[in-house]
Amino acid sequence: MKINYCRTGLAKLPDVKISSRTVESGIVKVCMVGSHVYRCNTDYGQKYLEIAQKRMALESELIKLEGIWNSQYRCPVPEDYKPHNVVRQFDAGGHEMVSLDKEFFDSLKNDANPNYRDKKFYPFNGVYYRSNPEREIAFYYTEHGIPFKYEPEVWLAGLNRPIHPDFVFYIRELNLCKFHEHLGLMNKSGYLRDYEIRNNNYTNAGLITDFDVLFTYDMQDKPFDPRELDTTINHAVYRSMLLL
Repeated sequence: MKINYCRTGLAKLPDVKISSRTVESGIVKVCMVGSHVYRCNTDYGQKYLEIAQKRMALESELIKLEGIWNSQYRCPVPEDYKPHNVVRQFDAGGHEMVSLDKEFFDSLKNDANPNYRDKKFYPFNGVYYRSNPEREIAFYYTEHGIPFKYEPEVWLAGLNRPIHPDFVFYIRELNLCKFHEHLGLMNKSGYLRDYEIRNNNYTNAGLITDFDVLFTYDMQDKPFDPRELDTTINHAVYRSMLLL
């Protein structure tokens, strides 16, 4: 899907080339689009310069992804796995439903939970996490290029104060956000009650467990392994892809 996302994005963008030209005032950078030439310091030039930068980023990512694919598989990339918008909404207690899309993701403030400022001891990329598994999850998302927000403020219908999910991550290929809650020792009653409360809050707002909201756990005799996220996220993404 990532490969098809890059290919689709490149197909939609105009072909822009960056070059330099000599003028009376010296050498200027220009954008060439077909037979048209725009100086990069003009409004049109800035527009096409941004497009050229997007193309270069997509082309670079596509080369990397195709290299990984070709090293593991001896077949063309399946075209069935095409990126598309998946519309999922939840009740935030207002007059309108909130869509789990990029606009929602961009509206979230990272590390916005004021309740545990003194209980964060695990630093990564300028943020202090409350547990080592949470830091490992953040590392996983970062290494896999998945945008995420840590403990943002989210309002759900039926609650008189906001919640702060452990993570909200964004799947750009589907223009879709998902919540991710990581719970501690699930073989202890306190954590089980916490799970039930969180799950009920999400369900009452119209969100589906293991689809819109992913839960991961620690066990007393089995610490959390971030590699579990490969299966957890892929399963949720695949189910979302079926919502055409």
